[in-house]
Amino acid sequence: MEYSHRFPAYPTQQVAAELEQHIDVHRQAYNYTRYEYTHVDADTIGSAYKHHDRLTDWKTEFPVFKEIHSKALQRTVTRFYQNLSNLKSQKDNGRTVGMLTWKSPREFQSMTYSQSGFELKNTSGRTATLWFSKIGDIKIRYHREIPEKASIKEVTIKKETTGDWFVSFGLETDDADLPEKPDVEELDASNSVGIDLGILNYIHTSDGKTVDWLDLEDEYERLRHEQRKLSRKEKGSNNYEKQRRRVATTKRHIRRKVLDYQHKITTWLVREYDAMFVEDLDVKGMLEQSYNARTKQDAAWRQFIILLEYKAELYGTHVVQVEAAGTTKECASCGMETAKPIWVREHACPTCGFECSRDANASLNILQRGFSELGLGWPESTPVETALPTDPQPVSAKRVIEAGSLGA
Repeated sequence: MEYSHRFPAYPTQQVAAELEQHIDVHRQAYNYTRYEYTHVDADTIGSAYKHHDRLTDWKTEFPVFKEIHSKALQRTVTRFYQNLSNLKSQKDNGRTVGMLTWKSPREFQSMTYSQSGFELKNTSGRTATLWFSKIGDIKIRYHREIPEKASIKEVTIKKETTGDWFVSFGLETDDADLPEKPDVEELDASNSVGIDLGILNYIHTSDGKTVDWLDLEDEYERLRHEQRKLSRKEKGSNNYEKQRRRVATTKRHIRRKVLDYQHKITTWLVREYDAMFVEDLDVKGMLEQSYNARTKQDAAWRQFIILLEYKAELYGTHVVQVEAAGTTKECASCGMETAKPIWVREHACPTCGFECSRDANASLNILQRGFSELGLGWPESTPVETALPTDPQPVSAKRVIEAGSLGA
């Protein structure tokens, strides 16, 4: 299994200048890869592996490429082909795509050392030292340890638009070292949960628990204030650049606050349940709808599901995505569909009389579809009426934070 850990980095002024120089050389290498892909005979390029053979000639023709680590240079060439592959995948999925563009200094702000050229040292405290070949030592805030059974495959260092530096370790854990997931046959309604990503609540579970939305109104008010100040600055001036960084810092604060909240919720869920079922949402289509788009973007539901899936692997639990269509309209008790406008927050089935909140009904449908997806029938000993508590049970933020803080 592959995943990553990210740490703030604090290079000295001299090392930061060296990093910026190296990143710019990698940017030139990326752009030159793009140039050769377009203009050189396809027999000698066409894949990252073939293109790596040209790097010796590069260093002879352009001595600047000798100044950076060879494995990092190979990784930059590979980065171009990975971007090309991603573009092809989007095109195959029916999306309209363009071509990979020439990268400006502002668009290319990271580099990756793969397999060698780096060493993590002095990890006994809250700070550690990361050594890069041809660059030197960089202090990082080592706020969580890298698991003993995980191996570091690559290290990426990036300068954010705020001017701050971060280091990401690409980790790999052998599947044999991961916790074993519970047998599917042992799953039932007591250790499994359907999760509705809601509107009134961030999530609503099939066993009646709710987690409130994260309040970001103060952060958005500050962002609006900083953006108004930026609009009054002369573009290109020093004051404009300072204010641009303030805007970027505010946006980053919002993103990090949402991500931190999601880390805590997902860690709580994987510790609480053996199996979790979520909707396979068309997030892009939902954001294109005019109403409440910012709230949906704040929810970052696709990011939430990705976090849930990767943590489920680490903790040995099941995550299954189910068909999202109709989970709100369909009655969880009898299956009859009833149209519900977005403002109708209660479910009342005209056929069987089953009543509950709209989100609770959806979460129960998700749970049932999850069991069907795994080839299990809905347990007869657990009818819908007894699976759902009479009143929703709000989960306190303190409980989520305490449960999620260790694994976030």
